[in-house]
Parts: sequence; C-alpha cells; structure tokens
Amino acid sequence: MHARSRLPRLQRPLRPSTVLATALASALIASAFVLVAPPGLAADSLLSQGRPAVSYSDEDSTLFPPSAAFDGDTGTRWASAEGHDPEWIRVDLGASATVSRVKLTWEAAYGKSYRVEVSPDGSTWTTAYSTTTGDGGVDDLTLSGTGRYVRMYGTARGTSYGYSLYEMEVYGSTGGTTPTPTPTPTPTPGSPGVPFGSHTIPYASGMLRPTGAQATLDQKVIDYYQRWKAAFVKQNCGNGWYQIISPDADHPYVAEAQGYGMVITATMAGADPDAKKIFDGLVKYVLAHPSSITPGLLAAEQDTACRSVNGGDSATDGDLDVAYGLLLADRQWGSSGTYDYRQLAINHINAIKAGEVNPTTKLMKLGDWSSAGDQYYWISRSSDWMIDHFRAFRKATGDATWDTVRANHQNLIAAQQATYAPNTGLLADFVVDTNTTPKPAPGEVLESANDGRFWWNACRDPWRIGNDAVTSGDAKSLAAARKLNTWIKGKTGGNPNNIAIGYALNGTQISSGSAPAHFAPFAVAAMTDSGSQAWLDALWNKMLNTPFTANDYYSTSVQLQVMITVTGNHWVP
Repeated sequence: MHARSRLPRLQRPLRPSTVLATALASALIASAFVLVAPPGLAADSLLSQGRPAVSYSDEDSTLFPPSAAFDGDTGTRWASAEGHDPEWIRVDLGASATVSRVKLTWEAAYGKSYRVEVSPDGSTWTTAYSTTTGDGGVDDLTLSGTGRYVRMYGTARGTSYGYSLYEMEVYGSTGGTTPTPTPTPTPTPGSPGVPFGSHTIPYASGMLRPTGAQATLDQKVIDYYQRWKAAFVKQNCGNGWYQIISPDADHPYVAEAQGYGMVITATMAGADPDAKKIFDGLVKYVLAHPSSITPGLLAAEQDTACRSVNGGDSATDGDLDVAYGLLLADRQWGSSGTYDYRQLAINHINAIKAGEVNPTTKLMKLGDWSSAGDQYYWISRSSDWMIDHFRAFRKATGDATWDTVRANHQNLIAAQQATYAPNTGLLADFVVDTNTTPKPAPGEVLESANDGRFWWNACRDPWRIGNDAVTSGDAKSLAAARKLNTWIKGKTGGNPNNIAIGYALNGTQISSGSAPAHFAPFAVAAMTDSGSQAWLDALWNKMLNTPFTANDYYSTSVQLQVMITVTGNHWVP
C-alpha cells in the first residue's frame, strides 16, 4: 500500500573584489554606448535592449535580475545562483530575427564553456556559437542564426561562483524593421510571476513534449486540475484552513497530500484565480499542525477533525514539498502579503536539515521521529530523493550542505541502479544500511514485504528523477532517467497498457492491473530520450483516457504533477 503506515515510536561568501573587475567595470561605463561592428561586418541593429528576459536562476532577483543584462547600463548586471551548472539567460526579441552578432560583457564570474543558441519558440534550440575556452572580459561574437529567442547557455563556470553578465547585446535584422525596445514587463500586483502556461522557464535542450499544440496540452492539464481540485481540495475543519483530503491513505489528512497541494496550487496560479487563496489556506493549516519533535516541520497525519495523530511527528516527503511550494509561492506572488513565503520556506528548509537529513550520510531520513540508535536511522525512501528540490533549497538558503545532499543522493541512485538493477534501473521503495553498504530493503522494514522492490513508493521515482533531468539537464539525472525509460519501453513493447503495478528490481512483475501512480511517472523519463516520441505520446494518451477516480487521491495527484511536467509547466524556483 502506498499510504504511510509507520510503526509506533519506539552566509554565502562574497565574490572577490579584484582590481581587474573594478577596472573593467569603469571602462565599460565610460564606453557604454560606443557600438563598433567587428571588421568586415555591417553595423546591424541592436535588437535586445529593453526586451523581456528570463534566466534559469538569479543570485538575487532584486539586485541581479536577468533584465539587467539587457538594459544598456553596464553599471547593472545579471548574476546566476552560485556554484551550479548549467545556467542560462535568454531574451525575447519580439519577432523572428536574423542574428549576426552577440556581445557578452562578463563580470568577474564568467563562462568558460558556453553556447549561444537561437530558437523560434523558446523550446527548440539551435547552437550558433560554442566555446570551451572562454576567459571572461568581453566576447564579441560574429555568428549566424535565425530565431525570436536568443540565449547564453553556460555549461562550465570559469570561477567557483556563478555566471554574471553586465550586458548581453544581440544584433541583427528583422527584415528591415527593428522591434521597438520595451521595458521588461512588471507583473501586476497580486498577479503570478510565472503564470501557468507561460512557459517562460524552458527545459534543458532536447527534452520532448507530447505531440500537439501547446495550448491544447496546457488545457488538458487545466481540465484535470479542476477535477482534482473538486475532489480533494477541502475546507472541512474551519479556521480559514484548506486541506487536501486523502481518502485512500491511512488518515484523511496526511503531510504528503498537503505538500502536493501546495506545489500544485502555486504552479497552477494564472489558470486558477483562487490559487493564492487556496495556497494561503494550506499555509495556515500547515502552520497550525507543527511536528511534535521538530516544530518547524509538519505533523504527518490528522484525523477527520484535523487533529494530529500517531505521535504528531513528521514525514520527510511532505516537508520537502511544503518547502518547495513556499519557494514557488514567493516567485509567484512575492512575500510582502499575509505570509512571508520566502522566510517561511527558509525556516522550513532549515528545519528539514535539522530533523530529516541524516547528519552523517547527508541522506534523507524517513522523518524526524527516527534518531541515532533506532532501527530506522540508516534507512532512506527512494521517493524522497527529490534532486530538483535540493537545488532549489541551495539557491534559497545559500547553504552548501544542500549541494552535498544533492550529490550524495545522485551518487546513491547511480550506485543502486548499477549494483542491484543493472538491466532495469529500478530503485527499491526503501534502502537500508546507508551508513555502510546501502542496499534494497531485505523484506519488510517499514510498510510491507515489498519494501525492497519497486512498489507504491518507488513508483514515483521516474517522475522525481525526471523532473531534475528535464529542468537542469544534469548528466547524472539524465542517465538515471534514461535507464528507466529504456527498460520500461522495452519491457512493455511500447504499450503503456502493459505497465504493471510493481516490479522486482530485476524487472519481474509483482502484480497485475494498472494505476496512474505506476504508469504516469514513466512519461517524465520518456521526455529525456529523443527516440521516445511515440512512447511519450502513448503514455500521454493513456493518462488522458484513464477514468478519473475521485477517491484515489494518490494516483490522481501523481498523474496531475506528471502532466504538469510533460507539458513544460514544471519549474524550479
């Protein structure tokens, strides 16, 4: 059973201020508007100044936003999050253009390996220039490409910090007319910063989506969300609270469900005018149900009267999504309203670190109820290995511990796949002995005899691993997702109806039947393989054609989040 049936209790460094960087900045300011074409090149029009810009991440969205690289002012700059590859910044030229030249004016944090890419739609990218020997300063590049969108895609930093540009200037022509420069739009107060369906934060290059018009794909998600909302978003306990009800779990309200609700609701902002109201009601509920062990975390289970039960301690997966949802909300609505989402997120992330990260292995514990010396202390649940969440936590807090947490989980995924599932890539629900030689659970350690198999927890892994693969393009996440995709596509002969409920790690089927929690997550893994378009389409169509079940909170919640990802609507705050 997927529901949790737990047993009784038994500051980031500053960049170096170099003379070189200061001198460069001064020189740039003195010559900010002197535009000289390279020898032999006609002086094409500057197309990018004042155009809308977005980036994969920002070191500080107020001080160093992407718009600062296109404002014509070399006293301002864009800066990415520190210590992370890949990173990108893109500009929307407003119309398709023939691009002849791109000028990158780097701050001290520069790209050693990067590409300049063009795209007609912000989704499919073509490389117009690439280098692995960048040395900072000013890169004035003569190139050839056509597209509405242009981006710098950095794959290797030249320093230990991030990527930072004083200016990114794109030159070319749009058939004799130059789009009128307009300021980067300022969101209307109260409106979402990343409205559902805006697709302003594109995925890594080469990721697939289901066949069909983007607007049609997005509408299918909205339709499914409306059914999910009607079935599971409740106000059953007063107090201005919203709760996600889980009729198929051990208790009517579980932390996992509230986490799902916060992530889904924040993501659907722009499609649902009530998104913020619901989200704030969920926040109020979460704050009213603290863990009895770590008050900064959420108690795992509540009864029909919304009273915490079974000890009132925490569950790791719920807390990870609660913190992630709060970061999404900060990006959507800012943090100056009823709730300071960003500070609440940081508080929750720090509480996760204190109560749910094993201090020795830096792997996720099952919850804050497990402590040194008990039989669960060296056990971790594979569906809690949310790599994109760890990236977001590092960015939000500046705490390098989250880099270690991310790397340790990625290394564990690779080792488990290589050692215990070399032909399938499947992970077990639970991994034991994480302090010595991690291995799949040898039978029941927490929930069932299938704890060491790909069952009702691990069925989410292709989605969780795939989320990081498609958004970051990280090589380890891509390899893990592709291994899962290759196996399941071959195992089923490309027919999603053949995906069973559960497998041993060698690929032997455990149970017959079909459930969205087991087939839908494989669609995210399919996105990572350029040869899997027909397979992805088949999975998408199976999701659309599977009847919605109003008492199956778990499968519908998983499928909805998979649909969000495969349509290009998942993003990392």
